Amino acid sequence: MAYIELLTLEKAGDATDLLEADVELRGYLPNYARAFAQRPGVYRAWRALSAAVSANMDTRRYELATLAAARRLRSSYCTLAHGKVLADRFMTDDDVAALARSRPTGALDDVDRAVMELADKVAADATAVTQADVGRLRDLGLSDAEIADVVFAAALRCFFSKTLDGLGVEPDSAYNDLPPVLREALTVGRPIASE
Repeated sequence: MAYIELLTLEKAGDATDLLEADVELRGYLPNYARAFAQRPGVYRAWRALSAAVSANMDTRRYELATLAAARRLRSSYCTLAHGKVLADRFMTDDDVAALARSRPTGALDDVDRAVMELADKVAADATAVTQADVGRLRDLGLSDAEIADVVFAAALRCFFSKTLDGLGVEPDSAYNDLPPVLREALTVGRPIASE
């Protein structure tokens, strides 16, 4: 149960168009959208920033960086959402579950591992990131802009995850339909909503 009112379409006011778009995209109204509807300007700005960050990245890389940051932040909502994307589009359920548990998997190459390690480090303590961390990605062929994208993705996740967890927003009950191996591994913080 969230600590603030999660707005419905009927109460969304200036956020109605945003919530309607979320329903159209997902087939239901996500809890995160209902929380952000309290401040439509913030929600619009977050959506614009999120789109700008992800537009510059390969989708798989974005999802890996996001999962690593969300896992570090213990954000069930974000690990469930982005783990689901990885399982639906790029990896097996078992590989995603292994990633969620910080276990090795053959589904990653050296670049993937370095991306996830940098994203994890940014989420844990960005002041601990060193030139060597950046140099490792550079040595693996990433440009400075691509390295910045990884940091942007991890920092973006910090804002979103901490907002939801700070407001007590539970992951959508739809995540209860995930295969058990995914649901259990990706629930790293708050429990999934029952309804």
